[in-house]
Amino acid sequence: MPRVSHFATLLIAITASAWAQQPPKLEPLPEPPPPPPGMELDQAQEPQVTITKKGEDTVEEYRVNGQLYMVKVTPPNGPSYYLYDDVGNGDFTRRSAQDSGLRVPHWVIKRW
Repeated sequence: MPRVSHFATLLIAITASAWAQQPPKLEPLPEPPPPPPGMELDQAQEPQVTITKKGEDTVEEYRVNGQLYMVKVTPPNGPSYYLYDDVGNGDFTRRSAQDSGLRVPHWVIKRW
């Protein structure tokens, strides 16, 4: 009787491993629907990125409506760091890529 039990266990193990190795039947994703009318992208609201080299550092400047709000500096030997203008007054705060501090979002509602 023990031989039947070992044979059944072996048969289940072989079938399970063969079944697990079969790739799933994948179907192509359908095309996404177009955006609703009136929801086209406003290119003026998209950030403009300017990439320059200053010495050995690569500097990426991010602007929206011509206003500089973020600078990414990538030195040749070391991690990148960011300079943010949180308030919009031209004072930049440095943050590293590993910074996990909590940041409260700020939005400009109206300017005078």
